[in-house]
Amino acid sequence: MRTLLIAAALLATSLAAPEQGPLAPGQPAPRYEVDLRESLWVPMRDGVRLSTDLYVPKGVGDRLPVIMIRTPYDKRPHRRADSAARMFAGQGYAVAVQDVRGKFESEGAYTISKDDVADGSDATTWLGTQPWSTGKVGTYGCSYLGDTQVMQARVRNPYHTTMLPQAAGSSIHYRYFGTIDGGAVELAGGLGWFRAYGSKAYLRYPPDMSSAVRRLFEIGPVLPPITDYRAIWHSLPVVDMMKKAGGPPTDFEDFVSHAPGDPWWDQFGYIKPDDRFDVPSLQVNSWYDFGVAETLQQFNQFRTNAVSARARDNQFIIISPTEHCRSEGASERTRVGQRDLGDARLPYWELYLRWFDYWLKGIENGVTSGPKVRLYVMGRNVWRDEQEWPLARTRYVKYYLHSGGGANSRFGDGVLSDKAATVEPPDSFTYDPASPVPSVGGPGCCSGSSESPSGAFDQSDVEQRTDVLVYTTPVLERGVEVTGPLKAVLYVSSSARDTDFTVKLVDVYPDGTAFNVQEGILRVRYREGFTRKVLMTPGETYPLTIDLHATSNYFGPGHRIRLEVSSSSFPRYDRNLNTGGNNYDETRWVVARNTVHHSAASASHVVLPIIPGAERPR
Repeated sequence: MRTLLIAAALLATSLAAPEQGPLAPGQPAPRYEVDLRESLWVPMRDGVRLSTDLYVPKGVGDRLPVIMIRTPYDKRPHRRADSAARMFAGQGYAVAVQDVRGKFESEGAYTISKDDVADGSDATTWLGTQPWSTGKVGTYGCSYLGDTQVMQARVRNPYHTTMLPQAAGSSIHYRYFGTIDGGAVELAGGLGWFRAYGSKAYLRYPPDMSSAVRRLFEIGPVLPPITDYRAIWHSLPVVDMMKKAGGPPTDFEDFVSHAPGDPWWDQFGYIKPDDRFDVPSLQVNSWYDFGVAETLQQFNQFRTNAVSARARDNQFIIISPTEHCRSEGASERTRVGQRDLGDARLPYWELYLRWFDYWLKGIENGVTSGPKVRLYVMGRNVWRDEQEWPLARTRYVKYYLHSGGGANSRFGDGVLSDKAATVEPPDSFTYDPASPVPSVGGPGCCSGSSESPSGAFDQSDVEQRTDVLVYTTPVLERGVEVTGPLKAVLYVSSSARDTDFTVKLVDVYPDGTAFNVQEGILRVRYREGFTRKVLMTPGETYPLTIDLHATSNYFGPGHRIRLEVSSSSFPRYDRNLNTGGNNYDETRWVVARNTVHHSAASASHVVLPIIPGAERPR
C-alpha cells in the first residue's frame, strides 16, 4: 500500500530534482520537467517484486499514459539526461524502467527469457491500473528490451495498447534469443552476451541505499577482460567455454546443449506460429542484424494472426542498413563495417513520439497513414516505402551453380548463372574443424571482441581459401535489385555422418572489393526439420534448403553477384565436429570431404528475390 500511495503522489509532488544535460541527437526538447522516483517495488503474481524507476512529467494532469521499458542491463543508466526514458517523460508520459526478475535490484532468480511473458504482463497490468494511469501502456526498447515486448504480446494483455520493439528478432521459436541459427550455435555472440550480461549472480543493494554509499561496495569490474578470445573460441568442448572465459553462472551451458527441437525450450516464451496477437506495433531493425528476417516474419505474423482489425491493420516496420540497435545512429555518411551506405538518417525520435502520441494520447497526427514498410535499399542507398513484405511485384529467380569441378576459391572456375546446368562435375573441398573458415563481418551482435565484428567487410581474403567454393556472375550490364527473403538449395554429399553447409551472398564491386550481404547455415542433421535429427550416409546425395534470411541490396552496373559455399563460418557459428555426436560436449573431430553437386538432376541454386525495373530509382 505504501508503494501505491507514493506512486500516486508523484503527479503532484517533486520527489527528485530533474537531471540536466544534453539531449541525444534528434531528440525533441522537453516540454515538461521530469521527476524521478527510484526503485519502486512492483509485485508479480508469485509475490516476487521487481524494482522499477518511474519518471513523471510535472504539471501535466491527474492521469498519464505510460511507456514501459524492461531491461536485464540495469535500469540506472536510463537516469541519464539523454535517455529515452527522460525524453518520453519530458513529452508528457509516465515512463517505467524495470529491472527484470533476478537482475540488479529486482527479486527472484534469473533465467533468460523464462519469466518475461508473465512478468511483463503483470507489470503492464500494475501500471495500467494505478490511479495516476490512463490505463494505456506502451512498451519500448531494443534487443532484449524489444524481445520482452514481442514475447509478452502473445498473452494479449488488455492494458498493452501498443509496442515499439527494435532489433527483436531473437524472440522467435527456433532462434532462441539468437543463440541458434540453422541448428548451429551462434558462438561468438552467444558466449559474448552471456558472459557480459547473462549472470545469474548479483550483489543486490537495498533500494533505499544512496549512490554514494553504494559506490563504497563497488570495488571494480565484475569480470576480468579476455585477452585471447581466439583461444577460448577454439577450445573444446563448447559447453565448457564459459568456464574457460572466467564467466559467471549463466544459462549458456543449457542453451548450447539442447537441440533446437527439444521440448525443453517450451518453458520459454519464444513466439510460435500459432500464437495470436492484438497490439498495434512499429518494429525497427537493420539489414546487418542477426534477427532481421525474424523481425520481418513477426511483422507478417502480427498481421496474419491478429484477433482484431485494429491490430491487423496497424502493423508497421522500418529496416535500416545498420547493425544491431544502431538505426538511430545512422549519419549523413553511414558506414557499416567497411561499406559506405550513404545517408541513412530518419527522424526516428520524432517518429517514435508521434507513434506513442497517437496510440496512448489519441492525438490524430497521421502516423498510421504512412507506408506499412519502410526499407533502405543498400547499394542504391535510398529509403523506399512499400505496403507489404515480401514485395508483391517480386520475381523469384534461380541462379544456378556451375563449374568444371574447380570452384575452389575466387581463382577457380565457379560461375553463377540463371541458366540451369546439364552435365557438370561436382565441386569438393576438405572441411577440417581444426582450421575453420573465419567469419569476416556479417549480421551479428554482442561478441565483445573486435576480432568478431558485425557489418560489411571485404571477403577477398576468405575467398582465397580452397575450402570455400566461389560462384560469380559475369559483370552486370544493368543493375539488379535483390529485395526479399533469400534461400539456397544445395545438393550435397559428405564423407561424414554430419556436417554443416554455409552460404554467403556477396556484392563484388568493380574494383574487386567483395562485400558480404547476407548469409546462412544448416547443420545437415536438421535438413528434415528441427524436430528430426537424421544423420547422413557417407557418399549419398541430399538436398538442403538453407535460409539466407533477408536483404535489400542493389547490385549496380559493373558489379557482380557472388555466392560462397563452405562448411564453417567461425567464430560466428560453432564448428560442426562431423562426428554425428552431440557436438557441444565433444573434444574430438573428424575431417570431412564435402561435395556440392550441380547437374540437371542435382541443380544447386540460390533463389534471388528480384525487383523488376529497379535499374531506375523509384
